[in-house]
Amino acid sequence: MACTLDGHRAEIAALLVPAIAALGSETLSVEAADLPGRVAAAQLPALLPIPAFTNSQMDGYAARSAELSGASNEHPVVLPLGFTAAAGDRQIELLPGTVSPVMTGAVIPAGADTVVPVEATSDGVFGQLVRAGEGGPTGSATFTAPSEPGRFIRPVGQDLQAGALVAEAGARLTPTLIGALAASGVREVAVRRKLRVLVCTTGNELMGGTAQAGRIPDSNSPMLAAALRGYGAQVDTLRLPDDAQALGLALEAQARQVDLILTVGGISAGAYEVVREALAPRGGSFHHVALQPGGPQGFAQLDGTPVLCFPGNPVSALLSLELFLAPALRQLAALPEPVPEPYELAAEVHSPAGKHQVRRALLEQGKVRVLDPGSHLVHDLARADALVHIPVGVEQLAAGTTIDVWRMNV
Repeated sequence: MACTLDGHRAEIAALLVPAIAALGSETLSVEAADLPGRVAAAQLPALLPIPAFTNSQMDGYAARSAELSGASNEHPVVLPLGFTAAAGDRQIELLPGTVSPVMTGAVIPAGADTVVPVEATSDGVFGQLVRAGEGGPTGSATFTAPSEPGRFIRPVGQDLQAGALVAEAGARLTPTLIGALAASGVREVAVRRKLRVLVCTTGNELMGGTAQAGRIPDSNSPMLAAALRGYGAQVDTLRLPDDAQALGLALEAQARQVDLILTVGGISAGAYEVVREALAPRGGSFHHVALQPGGPQGFAQLDGTPVLCFPGNPVSALLSLELFLAPALRQLAALPEPVPEPYELAAEVHSPAGKHQVRRALLEQGKVRVLDPGSHLVHDLARADALVHIPVGVEQLAAGTTIDVWRMNV
C-alpha cells in the first residue's frame, strides 16, 4: 500500500529536525553582503538608544520656549544669536536671552527646549553663523509666534532605548532591520549557519554532452540548486554515472562535508535504479507515495547526514522539494508559509482517485486553468504561476468549482 502524502512528510520532517538543530551559528558584521535574509541566532539588544542623543528635527533656532511665549506680529521678540550647533558638533550651552542656530541632526544646546524653523522667523534665512571656537557670534533673530516645549526636537531614545531588543532570536534580517541594528550601535550579529546541501544527479544519459540521441541536459541540478539558494541554503552539485558502488562511496565521502544530500533519479521499481541500489543496503527506505507526480520517494542517513531521494523527472523533483523539504527550509530561513487563495476552475479537471495530485496552473482573468500533469514538462513548470492540490478520492472537479491555489514562480 502506498504511503500517504502526510505520512511521508512526517518521515522527512523527523529526519531533518536533528540536522537543522545542529547547524549552530556564525558571526557577521552588519555591513556583510551576506547578512540580508539571514536569521538571528540570538537576541540582539540595542547598544545605543535611537536617537543616540536629543537632536533637532529642523534647520532653525534652538530657544527657551518661555522666552518666546509672548511673541506675536504686534509684539515681536528679538533675541541675539549664540553659537551655532551643527551636526557632529559637541553640545553647546544656550545662554539665557539668546537663541542658537541649530542644524538638522545637531545636538540640542543645553538649556533649549524648542526649535523654531528658520523659515518661521521674520528674516526667513540664517544670517552670519559662528560655531564655538570661531569667534564671537553677532546678529539676532526675530520671532512673531510662540514655540511650545518639545517642538521639532527628537528626544534621546524616542525610537528605542538602550538595552531594548532590536530583534528577537529567529528574526529574519531584512535591510530595514539591519539599519536599525546599525543605528543602535550593533556591529556584529550572530546568525544561523546556512544549511549546506549537496544536489547529486545520476544517469548516464546526462553525461557526455547534449547533442546526440539518448543524451539530455541536466536541468535538475541548476533548477534545484536555484530553488535551494532561494531558501537561503549553500549548495554544491555533483553529477555521477549509473554505478551503484561508486555512487555509494561518493555519497559516504560527501556526507561528512554537508548537512543534507539530495539525490535525483534512480529510485523507482525498474532496473538500473542506482540510488536505490546504493542506499538500500545502507539502511535507505524507498517506497511509493500516493502522489502524482512524484510518487517514488526515498530517504536515508549517511554518517548522521540526512539523504532525501527524489524522482528524476524535473517536475517531480521540484514538487518533491516544495512538498517535503521546503517547509523545513522556510522555518529555518524565517520565511512565511505560502497562503492559498480561492479561484474558480476555468475548465473541468480529472484526477486519479487513489492519488493526491499536484497540478501546475495558470491564473487567467480571475480563474485558474489547470495544466497537463506530465512530470517531464519542464517548460510548463516554468510558465505556471500556481499549484493546485487535488486530494485523494477526488476524481473530477467541474468548471466553476472554487478551489485553493498556491502561487509559484513569483
